[in-house]
Amino acid sequence: FSGPFTDVVTTNLKLRNPSDRKVCFKVKTTAPRRYCVRPNSGIIDPGSFVIVSVMLQPFDYDPNEKSKHKFMVQTTYAPPNISDMEAVWKEAKPDELMDSKLRCVFEMPNENDKLNDIDASKPAPVLNTSKQDGPMPKPHSVSLNDTETRKLMEECKRLQAEIMKLTDENRHLRDEGLRLRKVAHSDKSGSPTALALRDNGSNSLPSLLVVIAAIFIGFFLGKFIL
Repeated sequence: FSGPFTDVVTTNLKLRNPSDRKVCFKVKTTAPRRYCVRPNSGIIDPGSFVIVSVMLQPFDYDPNEKSKHKFMVQTTYAPPNISDMEAVWKEAKPDELMDSKLRCVFEMPNENDKLNDIDASKPAPVLNTSKQDGPMPKPHSVSLNDTETRKLMEECKRLQAEIMKLTDENRHLRDEGLRLRKVAHSDKSGSPTALALRDNGSNSLPSLLVVIAAIFIGFFLGKFIL
């Protein structure tokens, strides 16, 4: 019998007659006030069976108390003409009786089984996505919001554009410096052209440093965003 035992708990016995004769049966218990048996006696035809319902009445269950309740199913071959079942059992000889004894076992379902049964019987709850018990944890990989990310992307694009512009200017200055070197080789070292060459070479150095700094800034910004 499976609890809880606050209400009537029913279990069934299946009695089968494997013989080729009719069999009379009777169900007895050591605690008749605690159980209701239907049917508690009857006849089973050859090769057929009968279901006996055993109903345990409500009681205060104590898991530390060992069950001593027992049942006995008693059977005997039915005589050719049956008029009184009580007379059959009174007149039956001991060697004509067969019996099977059963011990009652009480079990309480554990808490997990109870929860599963309750969850299975209840409809699935509708979740309200507009309310939350607390702030949702943010992923560790996200440290910037969308606005800051967008600003950094725009700044990175602007710096990349400036780097390209400075690169073009530096290329132009380099080409100009090569042209002036060629002119300087053809002129004297003290001529105004040679002086102009040195001035342009010295002016191109800061521009080259600016380009290198811009490249490093863009590299670090891009790596930070990605």
